[in-house]
Amino acid sequence: MLKKSLVLMSISAAFFAQAQDVSIIRNSIEMYSGSPMVGSSKFNAMGGANGALGGDASSLLTNPAGLGVAISGEVSGTLSISNYKNTSTLGNSSLGYNKTQGDIGNIGAVMTFQLLSESAWKFVNIGVNFSNQSLDNYIETPGNTNIIYDFDIANNDSSSFGGHAYNRTGYLSKTSVGVGANYNNSLYIGAGLNFLNASIDQYDTARFNSTANGASELFDKNETPFSERSNGFSASLGVIGKVGPMFRLGASIETPTFWNIDRGYNFYNDSVYGDGSAVEDRRLTSPLKASVSAAFVPNKNFSLDVDYTLGLTKPKYKEYSGADVEINNFFKDNYKNLSELRIGAEYRLKQLRLRGGYAYASSPIDALTVSKFNNDGTASDQSYSNLILSDRNALSFGLGYDFKSFYIDATYQNISSKYTNPFMYGILDTNNGINSAYYSSTRTIESGSYIVSDVKSNRNNFFITFGWKF
Repeated sequence: MLKKSLVLMSISAAFFAQAQDVSIIRNSIEMYSGSPMVGSSKFNAMGGANGALGGDASSLLTNPAGLGVAISGEVSGTLSISNYKNTSTLGNSSLGYNKTQGDIGNIGAVMTFQLLSESAWKFVNIGVNFSNQSLDNYIETPGNTNIIYDFDIANNDSSSFGGHAYNRTGYLSKTSVGVGANYNNSLYIGAGLNFLNASIDQYDTARFNSTANGASELFDKNETPFSERSNGFSASLGVIGKVGPMFRLGASIETPTFWNIDRGYNFYNDSVYGDGSAVEDRRLTSPLKASVSAAFVPNKNFSLDVDYTLGLTKPKYKEYSGADVEINNFFKDNYKNLSELRIGAEYRLKQLRLRGGYAYASSPIDALTVSKFNNDGTASDQSYSNLILSDRNALSFGLGYDFKSFYIDATYQNISSKYTNPFMYGILDTNNGINSAYYSSTRTIESGSYIVSDVKSNRNNFFITFGWKF
């Protein structure tokens, strides 16, 4: 049964007792500590692997030195159609949800300036890249009649868990400007400035059904619904060098992104203000990232690139309150540095282009132990290696056709992951200023244990790029 008092938890999960727990962790890692990686169709088809190849504006997403590889001007626009399906399983029941939407995924341009002199510097190029991706994510979990909350035992007033919905809508964009230079067609250097924007609206709602008459009642988690409007800034440096007629090596580094986050949210049953709404400003520094790349280019018809990116630091909030201290401690103890491998290849057959890619990102959170409800309604501790987020695999392939000055590219990309989804933990401790309980218009639900569902996430993305070279 859902307990009205706090139960003991393992130290590794202690942060979950504090503020917005799961939502803050998920968004801090998935949204603010990653980077938009929607490039041109060519870039996406090759799994985002171009750190030692470069050549177009999408280089600003991985290694700005790639701008120096370009020998002609270029402008392109990419349309994206994305579909995602989340299936959440609790016990023997599952609920699935899918959504399809279209948008502008990428716009890029490179201006080349050939240096007509005796100097070994051949080109100085300027690039601009806009990358945009949806943050929409809806997870609906079925109910379990064995999980009961007793509001008033004496009057036989109790309800069973009827389901849960987590809903996030919004977008994340990254606008980059950079410069790249070509030294003697063997060494390329570059630098970029990145301006990021994010906008989300998020809900966390549970449904309980009366055991007496089946009537449904909806409960919102404290400090939800909430919205965030954010902007950030980072800079990047990179280099690419030829180490032989067929091999190139690349390296780049991107500073932390310095985020300013404006958040608005609803609160309930505050000891001073009761029910109402509030706004707050937060500051987040995302991880410093470094990438190394290698490319094999035996001839003009084939190229292969491998990129590896590693996070060198961890996310960190500026500590305005005890909640900021708690989440920083959580990241310090449980966050695993970003690790991502990307592989991509292209084969040219006259004017036709054939491309394929694969990307793997490791789970960003260490194994955690939490108190969770079993299918029979009892609670026990259980350890999870994929709580909230998990490993991510991406497969892609694409086609392109070059009409000399104009070209058109198309790509299909599949991104999949499986993770466990914790929710319904919530307590009210007015003595310590902790309120993470769930509220309806008339009642409060507190729980010292999580309900944990298994989520299978599958995203299918389609991209089409129209470009012009000049």
